[in-house]
Amino acid sequence: MKYLAGYPAPLLDQVRQLMAEDKLATMLVKRYPDGMHSVQTDRALYDYVSDLKSEFMRKAEPLSKVMFDNKLHVIRNALGTHTTVSRVQGGKLKAKREIRVASLFKGVPLAWLRMIVVHELAHTKEKNHDKAFYALCAHMEPDYHQLEFDLRLYLTHLDTGGERLWSTASKAP
Repeated sequence: MKYLAGYPAPLLDQVRQLMAEDKLATMLVKRYPDGMHSVQTDRALYDYVSDLKSEFMRKAEPLSKVMFDNKLHVIRNALGTHTTVSRVQGGKLKAKREIRVASLFKGVPLAWLRMIVVHELAHTKEKNHDKAFYALCAHMEPDYHQLEFDLRLYLTHLDTGGERLWSTASKAP
């Protein structure tokens, strides 16, 4: 259960019990009955991220690129990345900010997409995973910690051979 490393043993025992009884997937589907979201293109993702950024981080520098990346989870063992590239143009230093989200997030509930976007947006202001970082995440998404834990449960489900739980067929109209 590599995605749940660091959680307390009693909680891990509960997860093991759910898995042994084949109830983990059912619990996740019940908790997120709306199915997957409609943000399926890079343009839609850019708009979604921009809306969140303008709501919570108006003064932050603009983003030059936001996209789904189908190689992200495999290559970097990450679910999202944020990068800043600085270039000298004339006498000015220009910075380009980019957020990439693993393509896995195309087929999950909107709450989990929001959680990873909030995480990456928070990194544009707070670089380290410290108290200030998590406070900013919780400000933008009050259920941040529960959503992150539930996503880790889903990743554990997939890692142990479980099937994807949401598809375009189960998407709400």
